[in-house]
Amino acid sequence: MGMTMTQKILAAHAGLDQVHAGQLIEADLDLVLGNDVTAPVAIREMEKMNTKGVFHKDKIALVPDHFTPNKDIKSAEHCKCVREFAKDHDITNYFEIGEMGIEHALLPEKGLVVAGDVVIGADSHTCTYGALGAFSTGVGSTDMAAGMAIGKAWFKVPSAIKFILTGKPAEWVSGKDVILHIIGMIGVDGALYKSMEFVGDGIKNLSMDDRFSMANMAIEAGAKNGIFPVDEQVIEYMKEHSTKECTAYEADENAVYDETYTIDLSQLRPTIAFPHLPENTRSIDEVGEIEIDQVVIGSCTNGRIDDLRIAAKVLKGRKVAKGMRVIIFPATQAIYLQAMEEGLLATFIKAGAVVSTPTCGPCLGGHMGILAAGERAVATTNRNFVGRMGHVDSEVYLASPAVAAASAVTGKISGPEELGL
Repeated sequence: MGMTMTQKILAAHAGLDQVHAGQLIEADLDLVLGNDVTAPVAIREMEKMNTKGVFHKDKIALVPDHFTPNKDIKSAEHCKCVREFAKDHDITNYFEIGEMGIEHALLPEKGLVVAGDVVIGADSHTCTYGALGAFSTGVGSTDMAAGMAIGKAWFKVPSAIKFILTGKPAEWVSGKDVILHIIGMIGVDGALYKSMEFVGDGIKNLSMDDRFSMANMAIEAGAKNGIFPVDEQVIEYMKEHSTKECTAYEADENAVYDETYTIDLSQLRPTIAFPHLPENTRSIDEVGEIEIDQVVIGSCTNGRIDDLRIAAKVLKGRKVAKGMRVIIFPATQAIYLQAMEEGLLATFIKAGAVVSTPTCGPCLGGHMGILAAGERAVATTNRNFVGRMGHVDSEVYLASPAVAAASAVTGKISGPEELGL
């Protein structure tokens, strides 16, 4: 029986020639990730273990990104806990204010993840790194603690769903629209504990930032991970960002998939997820008149440079609607600097938006953009559950940077076409 990409990676890290869906394995880890919310719990659990230290100081990444800059005393204490642990254990990849970014944009940028890696992170969107042909998945803080201590983790080998992507998306259709379309098609539990494996000649028409966005939201379909093949774009990205050795795995021709879907990217329209689930999708043509109060552009899903360029293209020479709050979060310091050098930040500010330091803040209703009762936001984030960005009576509409920027100008959910673009 053939193996999928994910199954091949897991087999190699378990020291096995073959694995099959449902099999329990123990696999070696290439990287263990934690942030300021989840790492303190893992650190306390690790302290209970009879270990002398971490398994490898270079293979742990600690990124305080959720409540930073610290919003209150509790978040400051959490970050202090992580900071002191990193210092005590000489953790190489600890990123303080000024060099940090949103973790799932920062780690690929720093070259810490490459094709063929097995990565766990105490954050559900760790699945982002599948864009590089790695197996990466979110775990609980206790699993993170064990991973930091011994460099291994137990997995149940997932079965897989194949998504064959064909065609070329239209100008204002991005990876965010593709993954929202897929989640709307299969549902938030449509890939429960499965690997979402993307293939097809349409992939060449998706940028790396598109792929990061899609892999990031695999968890929103319930998936264990999402993964892309290692093509020329991936290889060029790794050459630019990393010196780590990598291994490109390909699925066997006779690999077994639970389902197979074919999606013609040229037929997709900008897609929006209505409250209160990512599966509640409509195309821009089906939206109707939905007035909004706030727009958030950024996050681990859509805060990369392509995202900011698209938003700036829409906002250039325009003003946001009167009374509209528009908050833009470059995902890392490097992206922030690049956006500044390209003049994107000036475009945002002239349009009436504010630009924040990298942080996860508003995405999880933490800080820097909390919604009050009855307020509506269009966000390029990944979740729109009840109360996700603030009050339980607020609403979050998930969309691409293009739709978010156009909506900021009109004051209602809109596509760039409504601005004559």
